[in-house]
Amino acid sequence: MPHALKLSVLYRHPVDPAAFEAYYLGTHLPLAAAIPGVSRAEVSKALPNPDGSQPPYYRLFEAWFDSSEHLTAASGTPEWQRVTDDLPNFASGGVTLLLSQIG
Repeated sequence: MPHALKLSVLYRHPVDPAAFEAYYLGTHLPLAAAIPGVSRAEVSKALPNPDGSQPPYYRLFEAWFDSSEHLTAASGTPEWQRVTDDLPNFASGGVTLLLSQIG
């Protein structure tokens, strides 16, 4: 049985949070929503740590795929390439990608 996978995109703190939010919500997420083969997606914004300090990441995007084959197929699409090419347009703090197996 194939294992489900999750791709986590961890956005570091941007130079201009307001500009990041406007672009991310208005432009980038609609591009990401067009990627075929994503079985579930979730967007979140980090809160301060329990001690009130700034967390290491600003935002998190998670996309679930039913199998590695689904991820491979999705990553070969023009929609995926558009999302990847778009990152430098707003992710001024940098991005970390983490691929994990569910379960």
